[in-house]
Amino acid sequence: MSELIGKKNYKEKLQGICCVEISGESCANCLTLMPVLQELCEQRDDVRLVHVEADYSTVEMMEEWEVEKVPTILLVDDGEIFARCSGFQPEEILELWMDAKIEERKALKK
Repeated sequence: MSELIGKKNYKEKLQGICCVEISGESCANCLTLMPVLQELCEQRDDVRLVHVEADYSTVEMMEEWEVEKVPTILLVDDGEIFARCSGFQPEEILELWMDAKIEERKALKK
């Protein structure tokens, strides 16, 4: 299950490697993508899924993260964005992208 964060607590919630799923309430692609991301993150023990609803209350976060459309997926390590993907992606592509980016990040930290 994903954890919902807002502008008040987002920096403290982004510890370790997180997959931040940014979506809009009425976005069909966002609704389709959410269960796919939940499943991908549940299969890994090294990433936590975090959900951010793109609305008036999160405008500052969206500007800081340079999010221009939903869905957007950010891979974040201790608050630092190290990969981004915008728009709907098929599950197979998303899994390959996520695996590659997380392993690349881990290799850089060694």
